[in-house]
Amino acid sequence: MQETFDIFLIAMSVTALLVFIALQFFEAGYGYLFDRRYGPPIPNKTGWVMMEAPVFIMMCILWASSERMWQAAPLVLFLIFQSHYLQRSFIFPLLMRGNSKMPLGIVLMGMTFNTLNALMQGGWIFYLAPDDYYADWFSRPYIYIGGVIFLAGMAINLHSDHIIRHLRKPGDTRHYIPRGGMFRYVSSANYFGELTEWIGFAIASWSWSGVVFVLWTFANLAPRAASLRRRYEQEFGEEFTCLKRKRIIPFIY
Repeated sequence: MQETFDIFLIAMSVTALLVFIALQFFEAGYGYLFDRRYGPPIPNKTGWVMMEAPVFIMMCILWASSERMWQAAPLVLFLIFQSHYLQRSFIFPLLMRGNSKMPLGIVLMGMTFNTLNALMQGGWIFYLAPDDYYADWFSRPYIYIGGVIFLAGMAINLHSDHIIRHLRKPGDTRHYIPRGGMFRYVSSANYFGELTEWIGFAIASWSWSGVVFVLWTFANLAPRAASLRRRYEQEFGEEFTCLKRKRIIPFIY
């Protein structure tokens, strides 16, 4: 079982690299970068629930089916992980404004990855971690350092989403440059927040599955952040470029 899981992690890592390379040439066509080539459009709110809910549901099933269901360390990791997807699957869509669309192809790809990621994270936390893996867990620094980083990333992500949601007044369809918060440093502050979250989770879980998730997050979000930055440059010109923002990682990239 462990050997199969190791092969799974390697396959997911290689796929993340291929996705990163592919996204240098093809923009992920949703949101500001909406592209009908990725399938027929469906309502944004419906698309986000369809895309994100599978990982929340699958993690609940894996947790409830595990003998480690009420062990403290796995339970804390479960709650950290699920706090993001509870918000992203069910609260974030309700807060969306307007009637934007999302390509069905993007939704289906997101559903596939999220299901595999639930198996990757939940499989390790609840089933494959050695029996002594969680011994003295709360006397080690992982959970505390990782938890703080995760919460900081979540705060950045939520605040950045709030800024984006309030760029327009009702009925307005123009695009605006997001300002404030971590947008002072990067053009995709919401993505920086999400990347920070999963770095924190990888530290908290102290697992290769967590590291692979970080690789996937970067492989997916970094090229999209670069595409968004190019769009801002094209649409706003010097008004945007004079801000000298990085793409997704402050002062670095």
